[in-house]
Amino acid sequence: MHREAVDTLGNDGVYFDPLWRIEVRLTATEQRLLRTWPVRRLAFIAHAGAASITTVQTYSRLEHSLGVLALVAHFAPEHQPARTAALLHDVGHLPFSHTLEGLAGLDHHDLTRQRITALFATDAALAGDAETIIALDDGSIPSPLTASHGGLKLDHLDSFLRSGQAHGRTRSAPHELLRRLHLSDGAVDADPVDAVELADLAISEALAQRSAANLVPVAVVRGLVSRLFDTGALEPTELAGMTDDELWSVLLSSAATRADAASLRRHPQRWQLRHHSDDSCGEPFSHVVRRSYLDLPRSGGRTTSDPRVAALQEDLPMWVSAKRSDDRTHVA
Repeated sequence: MHREAVDTLGNDGVYFDPLWRIEVRLTATEQRLLRTWPVRRLAFIAHAGAASITTVQTYSRLEHSLGVLALVAHFAPEHQPARTAALLHDVGHLPFSHTLEGLAGLDHHDLTRQRITALFATDAALAGDAETIIALDDGSIPSPLTASHGGLKLDHLDSFLRSGQAHGRTRSAPHELLRRLHLSDGAVDADPVDAVELADLAISEALAQRSAANLVPVAVVRGLVSRLFDTGALEPTELAGMTDDELWSVLLSSAATRADAASLRRHPQRWQLRHHSDDSCGEPFSHVVRRSYLDLPRSGGRTTSDPRVAALQEDLPMWVSAKRSDDRTHVA
């Protein structure tokens, strides 16, 4: 279908997802949610987190959420609660998505539950109820969003293909691949050839998240935000509601973070990644990778496996730090 512009507003009651080439006829609840700030805010949160500074993966959390909605509408068009949960499943993300997860005890799953509860409490016109949407999101109620017996779920399918397309990793056009996929108890089921491609995309994503292009900005941004907390320039509750650009404004204006934040934005190549054997490195810009999303599709209703997955899991946890390679205190 030709569209002059693909918007995320739902003004004409339709959303067309350009990755999956799916046209979604939006319900009244979906249109209403697209007008709320918790959902609109996701347009200003990079799905790739701090890696959006150093890679071409710059699309937003809202694009991903609409992509998951499109997939649910494709596989289970009449399952309205699951469609709502798809649209809301990431509303609790912090600025820069997973980059700041865990700082000061902040957890996007907890924040998502709080924001879903608040949305339904303040808008009686929304169809459904918060408890059901939350249960669908966390998997305690089986749905097209939940891989009941393990395996690749729609949330990660969209992540792997959207990231793969951005980085040029895909071999099949996503919308053509989708026509060959099935959903079995919430898990993506593929023929043997497509299952290998999906496994390759999952593994490539895990490797990308362990690359210097990802880990350097993650370690630096985490360290800078921790510094803001320590100096009292920012409170965790304030951070939780920010967008990426709002956080950048604070990082670039605070005396405690201004120089390093500007250096990361202007000269990220001056920051070097270091690997450590444990968490005792003592570096101010340090980070630990504790998990990767490595769920694999089923094929013919059976669980698939890949020896590369076990090898990647064995490498965790991974301790790293980032350090500027020069001693400049001012950035031109």
